[in-house]
Amino acid sequence: MTTTVERPTTASAKAGQPEGSKPTKRQNAERGFEASEQLHENMQKVLVDLIELHIQGKQAHWNVVGKNFRDLHLQLDEIIESAREFSDDLAERMRALHATPDGRSDTVAENTTLPEYPQGEVDTAETVDLVTQRLEAAVHTMREVHDDVDEEDPTTADLLHGFITALEQYAWMVSAENRRVGSAAE
Repeated sequence: MTTTVERPTTASAKAGQPEGSKPTKRQNAERGFEASEQLHENMQKVLVDLIELHIQGKQAHWNVVGKNFRDLHLQLDEIIESAREFSDDLAERMRALHATPDGRSDTVAENTTLPEYPQGEVDTAETVDLVTQRLEAAVHTMREVHDDVDEEDPTTADLLHGFITALEQYAWMVSAENRRVGSAAE
């Protein structure tokens, strides 16, 4: 013989929730600052450039040849890892602010400000110039959106400060490989 227990019918039971629970609304579960559309767009601009910097860094890493190969190869590893970490930090910050990051390959390709990286083997001297240009392009995007980001969310601006500091240092260190004593920086 099977015994059926009648449970009281409540709104939560009707909604498929366990008895006594209430459906959770985002604003109840995650109170706090929410990114405006403009902040979301600015963060997304930086995100796609960081993802593209990571991808182009790998392309350079795999295809660099020539004098001082090993040093540049290892230096590219550092840049690649930083770009990956920075993109992850920024995407997670976006989620914390209820914004949705879009790192899909087609989105990155359509929206990055970084110029396309050449296919095939690239000499170390040219790789230095190409990587420096891409680091500077990523920093340019960050500096371009910085003031608007800082006005709305100083915490996210602090993230950008760290990214800018690191990427500018990489640009200086990489570009120094093509410099000669007494030559002016171009």
